[in-house]
Amino acid sequence: MDINEFQQWVKDYYTLKGWSDLNIFVRIGFLVEEIGEVARAIRKLEIGRDRPDENDGTYQEREQELTEELGDVFANLIIIANKYDIKLEDIFKAHQVKLDKRYLTYKN
Repeated sequence: MDINEFQQWVKDYYTLKGWSDLNIFVRIGFLVEEIGEVARAIRKLEIGRDRPDENDGTYQEREQELTEELGDVFANLIIIANKYDIKLEDIFKAHQVKLDKRYLTYKN
């Protein structure tokens, strides 16, 4: 599945579930929550959680957890992009142009 197909899939799936109808500020709250879960998954992957009430699992299980949490962050970003009818390809291009302009053409 390419990025455009995935963006459309997220739009269709989240619309079907009614999740894309949430207020944008609620959506941003979900995004922040998911970023926190990414941070927790990275900590668990890199240094462990060191809590007796949590099972650390194998490296592959922790890596899968990080993969899933990154997917949640990405889906929330796509929902925000979809709300404003912004294609992910356009975001990628704009980001690349911004960084190229900022760092490749900058001279001391």
